[in-house]
Amino acid sequence: MAEILKTGEAMASALALLEAGEIVAIPTETVYGLAGDATNGRAVARIFEAKGRPRFNPLIAHVSGIVMASEFAHFDPLSERLAQAFWPGPLTLVLPLAKGAAIHPLVTAGLDTIALRMPQGFGAELIARFGRPLAAPSANSSGRITSTSAEAVEADLGDKIPLIVDGGPTAVGLESTIIKVEGGTLRLLRPGGIAAEVIEAAAGRPLLRGTTSKTGEPVEAPGMLASHYAPGAAVRVGATHVETGEALLAFGKNRAEGSEKAVALLNLSPSGDLREAAANLFSYLQRLDGSGAKTIAVEPIPDTGLGEAINDRLSRAAAPRDL
Repeated sequence: MAEILKTGEAMASALALLEAGEIVAIPTETVYGLAGDATNGRAVARIFEAKGRPRFNPLIAHVSGIVMASEFAHFDPLSERLAQAFWPGPLTLVLPLAKGAAIHPLVTAGLDTIALRMPQGFGAELIARFGRPLAAPSANSSGRITSTSAEAVEADLGDKIPLIVDGGPTAVGLESTIIKVEGGTLRLLRPGGIAAEVIEAAAGRPLLRGTTSKTGEPVEAPGMLASHYAPGAAVRVGATHVETGEALLAFGKNRAEGSEKAVALLNLSPSGDLREAAANLFSYLQRLDGSGAKTIAVEPIPDTGLGEAINDRLSRAAAPRDL
C-alpha cells in the first residue's frame, strides 16, 4: 500500500521518487493528481498503467510558471494574457508544442499540441524544485470518479503507487478549465474550475464550445471522452422524481418528488451555491455510489457559472459506459 505523508513532510520523499521515475499522488487546488516526470517515458507509462488510461488520451503537463512553460510550448499573445491572468490556478492552455521539446510523446498522445497548467500550493513548489514539468492527470482509475481527498486516492489506487501526499480536501473540487486559442478565437475544450464567463471577461471575446470527442476523432485534451467521471452506479441527471432503490444527489432547497424514499441523499449545496456544489461533487458521488443503489438520481443544476462544468461532469458520468 502507498505511504501517506502530509504536505509538510512529503517534499523530500516525493522528489526522490520522481527522480527515480516513479509516480506520486499530489494535492492541487482542483483535484488530486497522479504525477510523474513528463520528460520520462517510463514514468508517464506508469501513470497510464496505474490509471488504466487509454493511450490516445493526452495528459496535462504541470509547470512552475510561464518561463518553464515557454520551454515546451509557443505562446500567442492571447494565451500569454490568459496565463498571466489565471496562473497559478485552474486554467489549462492547449498550445503548439515547441520544436525539440523534451516532453515525452505519451504526454501529448502524438499530437503537435501540449496542454499546460500551473497549479497552486504544494504542486507548484514540487515542480519548481524538481525543475521539469510533471504530467499529472487526476489520481483515480480512468473513467471513474475523480479523487478530491487523499483517502479517495488510497481507496482507488493505494495498491498501485508508492506515495500519496495528503493536503486535505481540495478547494475547487473540479478539474481545470481547458482552453485552446485558434486563429484569434477561443475554444472551450473542457469546462472546469474557472467559469467560462470569467475567462470571456479577461479575454474580451466569447468562448466557442466543443467539449466531446466522438468515436474516431482525436482527443485534444483530457476529459473529452463521452463517458468519463463515472461511478459504479448508473447516473440519471435532471431528475424531478426519485424511483424506488435510487440514491439522490440533491441541489438547493427544493426536493425531487419521492425524495423521502431515496436509499441515500446528499445535497451538493442546500443554499444553491455552485462553488460549494463543485467542491462537493466528486466526494458526494463516491459516497452515494457506496450506498448500494444501482442508480444515482441527480436533481437539476443551473447551467450558469460553475454549473456548466458540474453539468459537463454529470453528463459524462451518465453517458453509456461503452463510449
